[in-house]
Amino acid sequence: MYLKNEGFDSKEINKLRGELKQSGKPYKIIESEDNSEEYVNFYFIGMYEGREVIYDAVIYTLRLHHSSELYEIAEHKAAQKFPNYKTINYNEDENGNMAPLSNEEEEIGLFMAEVIADLEEEETVKVSEHVEIDLHHDYGIGLDIGLNVEVVDDTVIRKFIKEYNDDTLKLDKTLYSFMSEDDEDFDEED
Repeated sequence: MYLKNEGFDSKEINKLRGELKQSGKPYKIIESEDNSEEYVNFYFIGMYEGREVIYDAVIYTLRLHHSSELYEIAEHKAAQKFPNYKTINYNEDENGNMAPLSNEEEEIGLFMAEVIADLEEEETVKVSEHVEIDLHHDYGIGLDIGLNVEVVDDTVIRKFIKEYNDDTLKLDKTLYSFMSEDDEDFDEED
């Protein structure tokens, strides 16, 4: 694992260390269209089995994790109900407006929305804070981190890195369920 994985290479680690020193941050954000206020992909340096390594980490909010779990279940149920199911692709026309969906895509979308609403109402899906380690990652060690925070910002990332590297990280094992923000917004408007 160490020989093929550049995330364990001292030259790569020193290169990243230089970039971090120059930026004044203990992490480097990986540019990605997936990054948002609820999801951030970044590198940081830590220890694994007595030697330095680059961690390729993703931190996301529990709300986002919960939404992803709901969507996965809804997709699975849609695939069972609709034999021609494939992921719905939302396309834009030449003016940047959303192109209309086919009748079947619209029916599938409505079905999935209904499944998600039912799952939320019944609080079927519950999530808790977690850190999953991927030792077979292609660059360093992968970390998949779900935290009960509103946003993933500099403070959250710094706190995680410090606690992870100091081996003082305490995860909240409470199970949480969320309502989609659209539903909350509709309730406020009524």
